Amino acid sequence: MRTLEDYREIVGDDVLSRLYKRVRRLYGARVLHINSTFFGGGVAEMLTSLVPLMNSVGLDADWRILHGTPDFFNVTKKFHNALQGGAINLTEMKKRLYVQTNEEFASYCKIDHDVVVVHDPQPLPMVRFYKKAQPWVWRCHVDLSDPNSDLWSYLKGFILRYDVMVVSSETYLKEDLPVEQRVFFPAIDPLSTKNEPLSEKTIHKYMKKFNIPLDKPIIAQISRFDKWKDPEGVLEIFRRVREEVDCRLVLCGNMAEDDPEGWSVLERVRRRAGELAANSDVILVVNPAQNNIFVNSLQRTATVIIQKSIREGFGLTVTEAMWKGTPVVASRVGGIPLQIEDGESGYLVDPHDNDAFVEKIVRLLKDPEEREHISRNAVERVRQRFLITRLLGDHLDLYLYLLES
Repeated sequence: MRTLEDYREIVGDDVLSRLYKRVRRLYGARVLHINSTFFGGGVAEMLTSLVPLMNSVGLDADWRILHGTPDFFNVTKKFHNALQGGAINLTEMKKRLYVQTNEEFASYCKIDHDVVVVHDPQPLPMVRFYKKAQPWVWRCHVDLSDPNSDLWSYLKGFILRYDVMVVSSETYLKEDLPVEQRVFFPAIDPLSTKNEPLSEKTIHKYMKKFNIPLDKPIIAQISRFDKWKDPEGVLEIFRRVREEVDCRLVLCGNMAEDDPEGWSVLERVRRRAGELAANSDVILVVNPAQNNIFVNSLQRTATVIIQKSIREGFGLTVTEAMWKGTPVVASRVGGIPLQIEDGESGYLVDPHDNDAFVEKIVRLLKDPEEREHISRNAVERVRQRFLITRLLGDHLDLYLYLLES
């Protein structure tokens, strides 16, 4: 298990010292995190690193996974889409299945911790089924800037029971919610298999393993196969970029256990890719086993990373690419503008402005000096703002507030 000392060379002594001082009044505090999947998506990735680090500095941290049926996850996927502005037919059957699944899980999930942190909508109603004896935090990783009003009104009935709601951007704070709210930027673990340094030998090995030739510059988008990531829009942008620069597109996506729509989105992308290219210039990689060394290798191999999200809670794939020094062209939505300084550590464009996407990508493909400028700034921006050690500090501050107020 990694300890805080393992990050010393990356973040420096001052950061470690401040964290140790903050945790002194929390030694032995029992903290429970609850979400709905062990792998597939940024929440699980952050918890995989964050929970062990909490234990390494003196907390007693635990992590539980909500168990649900495919029907339950179909409903919560509709909730996810509606929270990001989509339409929903909020039937009594959906509500009943949503609540019953949480009630059943609560019947055998014992909670006797000092702080409970519930992640995203799936386990949100659990708070209803306990005699509350500690602070509860709802950590929402979804873009809440324009939620469906019917669903938001329904979910507020559960959120009101929480002591604090934590979101990923100030633009997600809700004036109509009389619950204390805070902003935590998500973060990456620079020592995880997805982000640790790799040798050229390892990188080439994994590119060969996944049948990705290295004879042309590579543009890549690495995201779940999700309509909000607009993979079909990425294909159209690539078609136009290739008219100016001979290059290759890699679309890599995993399949989260709690996202049943992924396979249908993938099938649409496959059909569209077949229409655009009958050769090897478009490569789809389905990564259900979450091969993080491959993702790491691809992010380091790509000349440009694109993130054409229409809605985005935060988009840690942007931070991951920046940490590896790969220039990113991304949509100006959700939490992405918090990561990229436009023109300095990457490029931000309107998600529907394909002309701008094409222009920025072509510029980076043709100009190595611009790539180097962006790369240098991107690495340092992540070091200062978006590493797991900073997120650990955010959580320690919140727990101190909750337990000492």
